[in-house]
Amino acid sequence: MDNKWYVGVDIGGTTVKLAFVDNEGNIIEKWEIATDISDNGEHIVNHIAQAIDNKLAQLQKSRKDLIGIGVGAPGPVNTATGVVYVAGNLGWENYSLKSHLEAITDLPVIVDNDANNAAAGEMWKGAGGGAEDLICVTLGTGVGGGIIANGELVHGINGAGGEIGHITSVLENGALCSCGKKGCIETIASATGIVRVAKEKLQQTTVPSKLREFSEQQGQISAKLVFDTAKEGDQLALEVIDYMAFHLGFVLASLANGLNPKKIIIGGGVSHAGAILVDKVTEQFNQFLFPRVAQGVSISLATLGNDAGVIGAAWLVKKNV
Repeated sequence: MDNKWYVGVDIGGTTVKLAFVDNEGNIIEKWEIATDISDNGEHIVNHIAQAIDNKLAQLQKSRKDLIGIGVGAPGPVNTATGVVYVAGNLGWENYSLKSHLEAITDLPVIVDNDANNAAAGEMWKGAGGGAEDLICVTLGTGVGGGIIANGELVHGINGAGGEIGHITSVLENGALCSCGKKGCIETIASATGIVRVAKEKLQQTTVPSKLREFSEQQGQISAKLVFDTAKEGDQLALEVIDYMAFHLGFVLASLANGLNPKKIIIGGGVSHAGAILVDKVTEQFNQFLFPRVAQGVSISLATLGNDAGVIGAAWLVKKNV
């Protein structure tokens, strides 16, 4: 077992990330291929199998050197059967990912949701430091999440466990979310949510602001621009970040009060904002925590970046095969 590898696969809408990972969770080799979403994504699995075989050939290895394949898919997954219920950006619906990939590769395949895998990766080799009670929230285009309790990923009754992005944080006049609900934390704390809130603030006031100047010069706003101008002390940008931090802090504290975790890890593109994000969210988070829960928990930034998903996918195989 020691010199055999796990394969970690992380399927995204534009690229599929792949890695060979050893028994300690170290990446031996990593690479990516384009995601072919033509014909409702029916070529994706063939391309993954080809990519694995090509890389093995390059490294003068064979499938005998592999223990199994762990895969992260975007969307809810039936972890028992490896069926992806729906992955809209790939064109999959009730897609038997596990059985298709097993049939081509003759290797055991374990499938989970991509955000769950990122949480597992951070637990195993990242900011989680092995903590078995952990909440991972990924702030990207949307808001994803993974919850680990007693060392087990929380899947729930039909695969939607850990959907942190769809916890409602604004009850009145909440913005419409892509899920069809209003006021989801995704509409506030994602990169797109931060931009939406910033645009609203700019419309509501005529106060001079660097954020306004930059947005007029560039013709657009990004979450990075909001954080950069906030770091420079821009009042309007700070109001946007404070609003976001209040709602995210509230949601994470509510989860923490129910789960009593050791670590809360913030990842995704927005987490590149760094200390200002952690400090602002922690400040709000702390005021909503039950005191006993507060004694056990800390918030930190994810450390694995884009590798979290493939490392977590490899952990799935280590745990289950």
